Amino acid sequence: MSLSQPSMGRSGLPRWLIERIWGLEHAFERARASGRAEDDTRLRIFFVLALFSLFFVTLAIGATRAAMFSDAARNLGFVAPVGASRADLVDRNGRMLAANLVHYGLYIDPREIWDQAETRRGLLQMLPDLDAARLQRALRGNRRVFVMGALDPGDRNRVHSLGLPGVSFEPEQHRVYPLGTTAAHIIGFSDSGGEGLAGAEAAFNEEIRAASVKGETIPLSIDLRVQGALEDEIYKAVAEFTPRGAVGIVTDVQTGEVLGMSSWPVFDPNKPGKASEYSRTNRAAASVFEMGSTFKGFTVAIGLDAGVTTPKTTFDARFPYQLGYRTIHDYHAARKILSLVEVFQHSSNIGTAKLAQSVGPTRMSQYFNGLGLTSPAKVELLESARPLTPKVWNDDAVASTSFGHGINVSPLALSRAYGAVLNGGRLIPMTIRKLPADARTSGPRVMSEKTSLQMLSIMRANVTGGSGKSANVAGYYVGGKTGTGEKYDPAIRAYNHARQVSSFAAIFPTTGGADTKRYFVLVLLDEPHGTANSAGYSTGGWVAAPAAGRIIERIAPFLGVQRRNDLTQAIPVEEPVEAETAGAQ
Repeated sequence: MSLSQPSMGRSGLPRWLIERIWGLEHAFERARASGRAEDDTRLRIFFVLALFSLFFVTLAIGATRAAMFSDAARNLGFVAPVGASRADLVDRNGRMLAANLVHYGLYIDPREIWDQAETRRGLLQMLPDLDAARLQRALRGNRRVFVMGALDPGDRNRVHSLGLPGVSFEPEQHRVYPLGTTAAHIIGFSDSGGEGLAGAEAAFNEEIRAASVKGETIPLSIDLRVQGALEDEIYKAVAEFTPRGAVGIVTDVQTGEVLGMSSWPVFDPNKPGKASEYSRTNRAAASVFEMGSTFKGFTVAIGLDAGVTTPKTTFDARFPYQLGYRTIHDYHAARKILSLVEVFQHSSNIGTAKLAQSVGPTRMSQYFNGLGLTSPAKVELLESARPLTPKVWNDDAVASTSFGHGINVSPLALSRAYGAVLNGGRLIPMTIRKLPADARTSGPRVMSEKTSLQMLSIMRANVTGGSGKSANVAGYYVGGKTGTGEKYDPAIRAYNHARQVSSFAAIFPTTGGADTKRYFVLVLLDEPHGTANSAGYSTGGWVAAPAAGRIIERIAPFLGVQRRNDLTQAIPVEEPVEAETAGAQ
């Protein structure tokens, strides 16, 4: 058989290699026989060096090939994340919100334990959260089992210091939220297997996994400075008025970015299992409310855009409005003829219902659909709730919804709709993802720019001379609308005057053209209680508007909105562009 086609010997080596080895051995023997021992030694040293060189060259080639193929596979996306690996979540300025850190799992092997009582006592002392019953079952077993996870290095070191045989650790990926309850509802949380279960963790689950492979981060739209101020003021309002729930939202009306979102009560995403479902619920996105008079902003805008009214149009609010079987009253009756702006300032149910009847059921429902009020808010959050809307759009439904009764929407949906009214008339998606600095999100036009500018003036007039006075902040040209919606009580089959949803919808600054950078702020308290400071009232103007004003004053510098010389009088609304431009000078 030729050497070019070697056969295999019994040892598994090619025959030509065996023949070469035997040839070398014969050379050694001839060297010894001829009395040249030094040649024999040199040959053997040379042979050993050659074998080592061949071995290391083979290893180097194999390692190089493995690295090349590994890099190629990684670049093509074939390599899966290790364990429960997830990319870091950061705020819009790169501040850490969520990260994966190496933690440890605790394991018990009862076969190696000398003293079960000592082991049990030591572990429970060092790890107060350890499940005693689970530990006891592990100690009584006959194999190594997992007992507890998510232990940080400090926990592991304390247990190690006990020197307990049969107790060991294994590293594991663990998701941590260094800011605790801050922004918990918008960040969300994930399970121990690395699957996002709520908030941004669930909304961007696959992106977060993919980004971990590339070593990238996922930036959210929120600004931690805005978020901190928003939460602080919401918590102060909660402490003062003791509601059963509260919401705060700050958005950029030109991009739809959510810059801050607060929901109370709160929970710690590091320990979601210890929080109640009520605390984990994101009330900004997953709960729906009758939003009361904040809906009057939509009704007035619709009336202006449909051409059925002007700022000078008058409405007779001297007497209750009889509509079919029902009678509509004003909460604070002015008992006079009101202009459209005064209807808004006095929050007149009578004037608003009469305006809605002029619009009619068909156009009213079309506008509500166009504003996104009859569908879940378009946002990445999986928790976005579906609204409760009238089954039939008739005169009764139109009158009720015109001032925020008979329709339940999420605070996020209300924020999105107000964004369309105040950004020049474009309905754009909400987003919890950071957008590029020059982004201008597109969306269908639902109102004219003229209507949008008129609404900015009308909302400003409501803060300078109407129900929103307590939200005014000198120099920031705040506009807004109060809202107080009574809750329907099935027990009495009627609206309960003692249970209210009180809110304030604010916009700033109201100066400038339709494309001016503006920010929307919503504060909502669910069933607040009046105090001496609120004269016993729990309505939106008393409990929500002051908080909105304080939020605006704190966040404006972070958003680049400069304080300017303010006008204290109400702003004319007949010519919004000229009036607002003059007011800005």
